[in-house]
Amino acid sequence: MKKKIVILGAGESGVGSAVLAQKQGFDVFVSDSGPIKDKYRELLVLHGILWEEGKHDENIILSADEVIKSPGIPDKAPVIVKLHEKGIPVISEIEFAGRYAGGKKICITGSNGKTTVTNLIYHILKKAGMNAAITGNVGNSFAMAVATGNYDYYVIELSSFQLDGMYDFKADIAVLLNITPDHLDRYGYKLQNYVDSKLRVTQNQQKSDFLIFWEGDPVIKAELSKKEYGMTLLPFSDEVKEGMSAYIENDDLIIDYRQKTNLMSIYDLALKGRHNTYNSMAAAIAGKVLNIRKEVIRESLADFQGVEHRLESVITICGINFINDSKATNVNSTWYALECMENKTVWIVGGIDKGNDYSELFPLVEKKVKAIVCLGKDNKKIMEAFKDKVATVVETTSMEEAVRTSYYLAKKGDTVLLSPACASFDLFTNYEDRGRKFKEAVRNL
Repeated sequence: MKKKIVILGAGESGVGSAVLAQKQGFDVFVSDSGPIKDKYRELLVLHGILWEEGKHDENIILSADEVIKSPGIPDKAPVIVKLHEKGIPVISEIEFAGRYAGGKKICITGSNGKTTVTNLIYHILKKAGMNAAITGNVGNSFAMAVATGNYDYYVIELSSFQLDGMYDFKADIAVLLNITPDHLDRYGYKLQNYVDSKLRVTQNQQKSDFLIFWEGDPVIKAELSKKEYGMTLLPFSDEVKEGMSAYIENDDLIIDYRQKTNLMSIYDLALKGRHNTYNSMAAAIAGKVLNIRKEVIRESLADFQGVEHRLESVITICGINFINDSKATNVNSTWYALECMENKTVWIVGGIDKGNDYSELFPLVEKKVKAIVCLGKDNKKIMEAFKDKVATVVETTSMEEAVRTSYYLAKKGDTVLLSPACASFDLFTNYEDRGRKFKEAVRNL
């Protein structure tokens, strides 16, 4: 009898899992408590996969041998609680697809920078002529890539929610960029729970596997000192040189893996700002581990185009530069954005607060921000935090109003920065929707 797989959530990861499960000969059923988007419904129909929307039929779900759940469904959801009570295994799409993926898996996580580094590593691999797929939290299903392609390399961005459902999966190369408080609402407001989730990227790794990590992150350092880790450790830093696999010396990016290589001047990196130097170092080390020529790595880091919604220059109007950093959904990400600002800044901030502590932004805000424009349904916490730091703090409830207000508050030579430090779900579908609406409103000025 066929093993029965039930998939909860019919988005990118769920439908990818369904196609792969069917290809592997399982009895597949897909259940989504909300409406299924047309493109995903069409894929399910095309492959002859049974599905339901607008409800969860527990009789079917609780008869599964194994359940693959969307990363967006929390463990405390009633149907997940019932599955656990019945002892039915609940795993992530990444765990499932990893069983059938033949190529090397390069897995990137961290509170900030993971999308940029994922795209950078993929850019290096493609420029080197390698057969690679970019998957995971970047919006491409890992399972679908495994089902439909025969790749030698999978570059996988992993969110903490995806890592939570992974048990036997192993990364050949893991990249851990940083750990700062994020999604604490999902982790019982305990930082250690979130930290444990991020460290799952290292699970099952052995000496022949690699962990690339930022030496300057105090949380990562503390975690790595707690026990002996079996994989090969490749730290990077812009301050320390001893024992580092990448570091900065006289404004040059040095890679010291297998042999010391002066890769390039940091001024030739396509991505500017200190955090992007870290991102470039992490990607360069991954390239060296994969035996890619230094000329290819150098060229890739110099001509990389960047990621939409991450410090993305939109347009300059009357000398005012508008920057879309909608991907900044936590405080630390916004800290990096503000650190990069070279001119007086009107800062658009707000959305769904995930247990944010804004105090780490105070010095940068006092130094660089001339006005704050709040954009959200509930702005009380932000207004209270910054009322004594900035002379002008304004509330708005739509993107058009926020952009128009920012335009009036800015003058020639200033920057208007959308860097919300919050999730987007109060007014927008997701951070991409928020970023596109920002760009649209700016162009309509």
